[in-house]
Amino acid sequence: MSKADSALAALERFYGTPLDHELGRHLTESPEARAFELLQEVAQQVPAYAHLLQDAGVGPSGLTRLADAPLATKENYHRRHALAALCRGGDLSGCDMLAVSSGSSGEPTVWPRFVTDEVGTAYRFEQVFRDAFRAHERRTLAVICFALGSWVGGMYTTACLRHVAAKGYPITLVTPGNQKAEILRVLRALAPSFEQVVLCGYPPFLKDVIDSGLADGFDWHARPVKLVMAGEVFSEEWRSVVCDRLGAREPELSTASLYGTADGGVLANETPFSILIRRKLAQEPELSRELFGEARLPTFCQYDPLHRFFEVEDGNLLFTGDGGIPLVRYKILDRGGTHPFEELSSSFARLVPPEVTVRRLPFVHVFGRSSFALSFYGANVYPENVAVGVEQPDLLAALSGKFVMEIVHDDDENPSLQVTVELLPGRTPSEQLEDDVARSIQRELERLNSEFKNYAPAERRLPRVRLLPHADPSYFPLGVKHRYTRQ
Repeated sequence: MSKADSALAALERFYGTPLDHELGRHLTESPEARAFELLQEVAQQVPAYAHLLQDAGVGPSGLTRLADAPLATKENYHRRHALAALCRGGDLSGCDMLAVSSGSSGEPTVWPRFVTDEVGTAYRFEQVFRDAFRAHERRTLAVICFALGSWVGGMYTTACLRHVAAKGYPITLVTPGNQKAEILRVLRALAPSFEQVVLCGYPPFLKDVIDSGLADGFDWHARPVKLVMAGEVFSEEWRSVVCDRLGAREPELSTASLYGTADGGVLANETPFSILIRRKLAQEPELSRELFGEARLPTFCQYDPLHRFFEVEDGNLLFTGDGGIPLVRYKILDRGGTHPFEELSSSFARLVPPEVTVRRLPFVHVFGRSSFALSFYGANVYPENVAVGVEQPDLLAALSGKFVMEIVHDDDENPSLQVTVELLPGRTPSEQLEDDVARSIQRELERLNSEFKNYAPAERRLPRVRLLPHADPSYFPLGVKHRYTRQ
């Protein structure tokens, strides 16, 4: 099939396929069989993958099931080969765009893609905009607040939402990028012409936009404002605070986080059902620990196993999915797990109001990379634990929500957990605020993290808190992806 025919077929299928049909195919088709078919195609058509099989000592006759394939990683696969060798036929011209990863774990990486990759991911956006935001019924202004340019988030989101709009949804896009003044300017000029607004961006930045708007007199309550987020885990306390500032009374119908990567596009997305479950688990940390096996609350989404097929090996997520660089059993270095729909629906179905759409899709939970944790007296301290202490409603009146945690030592080499926290614009530090933040972090760490409570001596559990001005260049520089841990 030619490049043009492939694009046309994918677009015709997307525009002609109702979402209900697309998200029900996994009930009649075998996701694992589809993933195995992709493995067979990749083994025959992608030169770099033939080398991976050869290095693993696997011949063509040795591929009888998906589990026979070796694990692929960025190090042993992507970075060992030229971009063209990673594509079908060893031909980079089969793709039409290059995207750059954010580089949060190292050097930025280039990922080729074709318009067909956007079409597959567009279903994830359609699901959020239809099921949660009812965008098929409401004139919607979608504001792209991700960075634009070669970085993947902004351009990919824009492309996918244009496909959703072209499918017939009354969605109009505007692309100010991550420029706060421009975002607020276009909102003042355009929002009155729409029934609702959707802001798409990284969670800390969207909160910064909302806070800056409040300080500048922007009325966030004038019409419904929804949030589509990606890139970071946030606490349910954070979600509640942001929704309160927007006047959104139903967080499950006003927000959605995407589990997305430059490698594989959007792998999964929050749904109203997954959000209701996560908010329940945030109130019952013991239940959360029983379900997920750790003391932190993960990102919790649903996924279409025909689009991205997940496996779990030793607590690590693997996924298989097609793309400009098709990936088979790709180890993305995220820890997590999967859950059949039936496993959770019976326990949590009572949380869902009758008018909320529930789809029979499996769940995936994602902790992110364990290397972002700190070891403190043998206890793993995760940014997700500290975030709950920082993101209390009374504290976020003065704090942006961003922080950096690190282990520091005194003159006798005694360790302390130090948390450097960013103030909102115009706010000044005080000893009282530092003490309030420190005690809030300690309280939530002891509540959520049994290792911390049992391993760390009582006299060492109160963290050292430093408050720095907004956008302090040493800890909170503008325009880059924030890192919550310093080793």
